[in-house]
This record gives sequence, C-alpha cells and structure tokens, in this order.
Amino acid sequence: MSDLDGVWETVANTPMGQQKGTLTLNTEGEALTGTMAGAQGSIAIRDGSVSGNEASWKVDLTNPMPMTLNVVAKVDGDDISGSFKTSFGNFDFKGSRSG
Repeated sequence: MSDLDGVWETVANTPMGQQKGTLTLNTEGEALTGTMAGAQGSIAIRDGSVSGNEASWKVDLTNPMPMTLNVVAKVDGDDISGSFKTSFGNFDFKGSRSG
C-alpha cells in the first residue's frame, strides 16, 4: 500500500473559482488508478504512475468543455497537494485524507 492510497477531499483553484472534489487513489506497484469526482460528476484517472510519494495522471473532462487535465501530486502524511495543467494554464490544488 502506498501513501497515495485512499480518499482525499480536495479544493482546486480554477478560472471558475474554488472547486471542491473527491479524489480516490489506488496504487499497485508503480501504477495508479482511481477517480476524480466533483460538481461535473466522477471521471476515471488514466495513465497514472507513482514514484515514492509522488504521482501523475490524466483525466479527460467533458463538462463544462472537453479537455485533458495533466495532474501531478505529492503526498505528505495526510495532506496532498499538486497542480493540473490545462489548455488555460496551470492550477493548484490541495487536500487532506478523508476518514
């Protein structure tokens, strides 16, 4: 089990203001799977990878418009932080482990 495994309550700073979400991460070796859920629904993570307490993955949004988020994150205990790159720029997020 990796430090990344678990459910995380997150807040992202976006052009539409702060967006709350739930991030569910599961690791198997260096592979990462899971979901990102928020106001637009739940979306599967793809191309996820793990190195120590750091991870990267992609999410394909369809709402409010089609785009791919390229996410990088780092876990420190029960805290997670990172950023996601979009066609509109880079945006930060942070969160904490739920439960």
